[in-house]
Amino acid sequence: MRTGYLYHEIFGWHDTGTYVGDMPSDPGAGLQPYMNYENPETKKRIHELIVVSGLIEDLIRIPVRAASETELATVHTKEHIARIKRESASRLGGDGGDLTTPFAKGGYEIAVMAAGGAIELFEAVLNGDVDNGYALIRPPGHHAVSETGMGYCIFSNLAVAIAVAKKTHNKDLRVAVVDWDVHHGNGTESIFLNDPNVLTISLHQDQLYPHDTGSVDVVGVGTNINIPLPPGTGHGGYYYAFDEVVIPAIKQFKPDIIAVASGFDSSVYDPLGRMLVTAEGYRVMTRKLMDVASQVCSGKLMMTHEGGYSASYAPFCGLFVLEELSGVKKLADPFAHGDNYPGHELKEHEKRIIDQAKKLVGNL
Repeated sequence: MRTGYLYHEIFGWHDTGTYVGDMPSDPGAGLQPYMNYENPETKKRIHELIVVSGLIEDLIRIPVRAASETELATVHTKEHIARIKRESASRLGGDGGDLTTPFAKGGYEIAVMAAGGAIELFEAVLNGDVDNGYALIRPPGHHAVSETGMGYCIFSNLAVAIAVAKKTHNKDLRVAVVDWDVHHGNGTESIFLNDPNVLTISLHQDQLYPHDTGSVDVVGVGTNINIPLPPGTGHGGYYYAFDEVVIPAIKQFKPDIIAVASGFDSSVYDPLGRMLVTAEGYRVMTRKLMDVASQVCSGKLMMTHEGGYSASYAPFCGLFVLEELSGVKKLADPFAHGDNYPGHELKEHEKRIIDQAKKLVGNL
């Protein structure tokens, strides 16, 4: 298997400041300066584990480049692009747009590298230069909407890659997006909500973030499927959602390529989510997508990195995904304890919401 891999050290230089999780320090409120949840460590440690495990030798490195303003403008307003660029040039930097997405001086230059990286990997998989691939990019992108950034995201990296490909290859290019980040992929949804050639599926913890998006009722032109999972959902719920909704929807839609917004914040150890997915769970979901990709789009499957905030555990989630994509096994999960966590069975309240989403497959 020819698996592409894209990473650049500049992504670790995206500076989100001394926030207290997702809030600025505030002595009056007792908020002592510490670090932003979205800090460099998780992504750097994913990359370093890929290198130290030796898996890097079995991957095809894809060069990173900056996205142009014209490419960004395929999904973002010129005003948003100009504001980020202007604030990035200032001494103290700026914010993506919601006052919880800070970036330091030079943040624009790093953000366009993340978007450009997504473009390059998408192109490599679409053209058949590699069979599949993973873009370990930062800052993330799936919350950014056309007119603003939010939720740690400045530009909608994956959406830009899709829009650029539709512009340069075929406006009717059919893309299936699967977002398994613990937070709703509201940005990708909003950008493609009325595009019949882009299927967007988001599996997320119900009303975690954003608090007012991600409902099953939001379907657009019929190619948007939300699966708002209850807190505590484990492998039983995720696998059932894949088998009953995600995979049948992809088969019905028949995309030219499958793209994944890959967040590891649905993992059992993540500080921002309350789900139970293990590295093995991410491996199994990757295999399910690889199998359906081989059936409908010649195996074309690419992933862009989104969230995931456990610096100790996210590296193993990333490693297991890339091991499955490449077919090369390197390490076991030292945190798994036999992968025998309690609470993983499919529960009735989980099944109920997934079955609601299952009805939407008929819209396709």
